[in-house]
Amino acid sequence: MTNEQAIALTDPPEGYGEWFSDNKSRIYAARQRAALAVNTEMLQVYWRIGRDIIDKQENQGWGTKVVERLSHDLRKEFPDLGGFSQANLRYMRSFAREWPEDAIRQQAVGELPWGHNIVLLTKIKDRALRLAYAEAAVEFGWSRNVLATHIQSQRIERKGRAVTNFERVLPKAESDLARESLKDPYRLDFLGLGDGAEEREIEATLTGHITDFLLELGAGFAFVGRQVHLEVGGDDFYVDLLFYHLTLRRYVVVELKADKFRPEHLGQLGFYMTAVDELLGHETDAPAIGLLLCRHRNEVVAEYALRDATQPVGIAEYELVAGLPDQLQTALPSIEQIERELGGLDD
Repeated sequence: MTNEQAIALTDPPEGYGEWFSDNKSRIYAARQRAALAVNTEMLQVYWRIGRDIIDKQENQGWGTKVVERLSHDLRKEFPDLGGFSQANLRYMRSFAREWPEDAIRQQAVGELPWGHNIVLLTKIKDRALRLAYAEAAVEFGWSRNVLATHIQSQRIERKGRAVTNFERVLPKAESDLARESLKDPYRLDFLGLGDGAEEREIEATLTGHITDFLLELGAGFAFVGRQVHLEVGGDDFYVDLLFYHLTLRRYVVVELKADKFRPEHLGQLGFYMTAVDELLGHETDAPAIGLLLCRHRNEVVAEYALRDATQPVGIAEYELVAGLPDQLQTALPSIEQIERELGGLDD
């Protein structure tokens, strides 16, 4: 029997498991800090190279050829270290132009890999909005592709834009969080349905794409079910879509309407919210929030309808088809294809 086998068969002393778990957590945390430090240092190097390129070209008249020469020399000197193509050096120049040096160490951009920063630079012009997406990417651990998807769908720009009565019926802290949890409009174009889709068709397809829908809803939403059965006074009722928000600690009742918003929709939604609270809610849960998703919404009518409502409700539009027509979408190259072509020119 080997020493390792003997150790495996020996019972550890009392408390060893907890101590081992603590040590494991410390090692993982140290590795994460080390990786973050390496990433930040590399971003600092990229920023300094970019700053120097700006200085040489704009203040010392070195011209555009300096990028080509620097790329050639760096790749020759560091053949095993990627990242010094002409395209990447131009990104470094943009990186230095768009961010002050202290942002790399003090803001979320310094915690993101270089590929994420390229996405932010190429897809967002406004610095404040770029930083907001950077912070969200760090908070939720978005991959580069997920970050690009959220930017394309304008996830942050749409946050908090639903018409609600949260400010009036919820405490301040809960009101702000609840409002920021809802968007307007919701993009459901991943369903592949046209404008003429019926409510049940949308619900059924959403169930098959629930991961995409949860991504569109945002952080904190857990899916409970579709057409959730509620028995009230011997009668049967069915909630279109039911979610639970893990941060708000309350159910979110979603009703889909294939036509434009009408004030009477709120009566049905309010009834479902009350029934969910009574039949499904735990005593520690806060009262349910209602979200009415409709194809079109007159904002004035929605605000009038919500004026006397006592339950927290939001009204938002949804879009089934967004962007370019299909024939144009298929004719255009993808971002990945463009990046590959650009990379090929410099390698």
